[in-house]
Amino acid sequence: MTGEGRFAPTEHLASEAVVAYVDGELRMNAYLRAAEHLSRCPECAAEVEAQQQTRVALRRAAQMQISAPIDLHDSLSRIPLANPTGSSPENMSRGTSYREIGFESRRWTGWWRK
Repeated sequence: MTGEGRFAPTEHLASEAVVAYVDGELRMNAYLRAAEHLSRCPECAAEVEAQQQTRVALRRAAQMQISAPIDLHDSLSRIPLANPTGSSPENMSRGTSYREIGFESRRWTGWWRK
């Protein structure tokens, strides 16, 4: 910002400021400066509009009832009961890892490593 407390023509609102503006979390002086900037900056005004639309969409999504197909739910609920091959308590010694008994942890966590 310039020394006068106003935005220079090349300055834009930071993402955090846009979110705080939309969520009503700015103090009054900051809110008024941001509102003045938004009245003159179509780029920042578009960001605020997009953030407002996102906020509305998230609030609507939070109210929706979402459920998994019953066969998926059943499969997932059985996971804690399933034993990996050769993992019966008799076959496991203290300190034995799942990898040593053939359980591939990558099967469950590989999606986030890509």
